This record gives sequence, C-alpha cells and structure tokens, in this order.
Amino acid sequence: MTVSRGPLPETAAILELRRAVRGWLAERGADEVAVALSGGADSLALCVAAVAEAGAVRAIVVDHRLQPGSDEVAEAAAGAARTLGVADAVVVAVDARSGTGGPEAAARAARYRALDEHRGNAPVLLAHTLDDQAETMLLGLARGSGGRSIQGMRAWDAPWGRPLLGVRRATTRAACTDLGLSPHEDPHNSDPAFTRVRVRRDVLPVLEAALGTHVPIALARTAAQLQDDGDALDAVAAATADRVLGHEDLDATLLAPEPAAIRRRVLRTWLVREGATAPTDTQLRAVDALVADWRGQGPVAVGGGRPDARLVVIRRRGKLMIGQDDRRRV
Repeated sequence: MTVSRGPLPETAAILELRRAVRGWLAERGADEVAVALSGGADSLALCVAAVAEAGAVRAIVVDHRLQPGSDEVAEAAAGAARTLGVADAVVVAVDARSGTGGPEAAARAARYRALDEHRGNAPVLLAHTLDDQAETMLLGLARGSGGRSIQGMRAWDAPWGRPLLGVRRATTRAACTDLGLSPHEDPHNSDPAFTRVRVRRDVLPVLEAALGTHVPIALARTAAQLQDDGDALDAVAAATADRVLGHEDLDATLLAPEPAAIRRRVLRTWLVREGATAPTDTQLRAVDALVADWRGQGPVAVGGGRPDARLVVIRRRGKLMIGQDDRRRV
C-alpha cells in the first residue's frame, strides 16, 4: 500500500470527497474526528479527505483476526494513515468469532465496540457510500421488517458519522487511483456466502440492467425521504407516548384511536422500556391487537424475561401491563 505526502491533486474524485466531508463537518460543527480504517478503497479515501478537511484525525484500524495475515493488513493500513497525515493511528485486535447472530453480526458488534472504546470524545467517521446505502435498503426490503428497516443508514447516528452516503463507490476507487494508493481487497467483500455480497454481485446489476444505472441513486434518495418521514412519525409518537404511558402500564383506550403507525411506535417504546428485547413485527402486531382489536385475547409473549419466565403483555381494565409467565407452563 504505497502512499505519498504533499498537496492533494484537484481531481474530480478527490474534490467530491472533500466537499462531502467538509459539508458533514460544517453541519455538525466537528473539528476533531476518528476514522474507521480498514485499508480498503472507501476508508482510505475517507481518511484522505478527513485529513484535508478536519483539524485533527485519528485512524482506528480494527483487526478482526478472521483471516491469516490480518495483523499485517491492519498494520499496513495504520502505516498508510500515518503517512497520509493523521494525528494518531491505532490498531485494535478483537475477537470476532464469538457472539450471536452469525459471523457477520459478531464481527460487526466487535468492530463497533472497539471503535467506541478508542474514539475518545470524537465522532467516528464510517466510509459507507451511496452504493452501501442502496444495498442496505434492498436488504431491508428482503427482510420485510417494516419501514424502519428500509430507511437505511443515517449520516449522523451519534457517535457514528457517514459523510460519504452521497458518494459512489467508483469515486472512492478513482480517488485512490489519483493518489497512487493500493487499497486492500478484503476477500470477504467478494465471498457469496455473505448476503450483502450477493446483493452487490447478483441483485443490483440485474436491477440496473433492467431499470437503468440510476437505481442505486434512486434507492439512496428514497431511503433519505423515508428517514424524514420516519422522524416526523417518531415526533408524533413521542407526544402520544407522553399522554398514554403510565409509570409501568399503558392506557390502551387512549392509544386505540391513533393510526397504526403511531400506535406501534408507542408500543415499541413502551416494550423496550419495560425490558423487552428487540420486539419483532409479529409481536408488535399481536400487542397492537390488544389495543385496537380487543376481543378478550390472552397474554402476548414478547422478547425478554428470565431463563425460567418470559415477558408477556396482558390487557386489564383498559390498560396494558407487562408481567412474567412461567416458561415451564408454556
């Protein structure tokens, strides 16, 4: 991975990256940032732009130790960052083999923990591009888990910043070429065992061939619009929650007249507050039926509880309450 110091060339790709990072920093009043650096084209290009636009940049390289030689790749990335002018570069080795939800989820959780632990008080810039956003939206559509899952990634979700969500992956690669950088090519990024790789390799090309090369841009634009819509609904739901939530219970009679989108947002907030873990769409709909389609139903199980007792929601005298249900009787 060869790098060089000196004034940045004013190519179209580099100028676009710098504008994206400059705009993100200005909007949030940030000057000192950390960059999550893998050594790939996206994160290298982000690091270059951040060094040019921010007051101080720290590069954090996470070694997942999932491939032979990953330590050498991580050290090379950190060395490149130092040559590019970061104030500091650190390599953090993590155990990405343990955890729930499969290898992708375990690696992601370990990576984000490491980034959070080593960022200090600075926001962490992540190199997700417009193409990543389009893939994320398609993955959300495939899961069918509701509007929130197709809102995609946000440009700011403290402490995570994504200044490149409007930049194409081809632009980051072009910038690396302009700078004479040789990015690391992670084998996982071309392994069809990973769902995102199949979306990138098999699904998006078919959509572009059938509908036009603008498809990723349209998907990313739709995700941004859905974020705005979701924020508006969340604000209404928060005001509704103030009216219907008690200390532990929820007033079903007050919530019932509200639109379904508002009811389910309020119910999710309440369930999580009372200890439920990641309630599913099926669970939310069943709890919502206790509010809006009350016919004397029995308890509804939701995620959470103890090993010997699950959490359940019951309706009593017009109020929803959460209790424990002995699993041995289920």
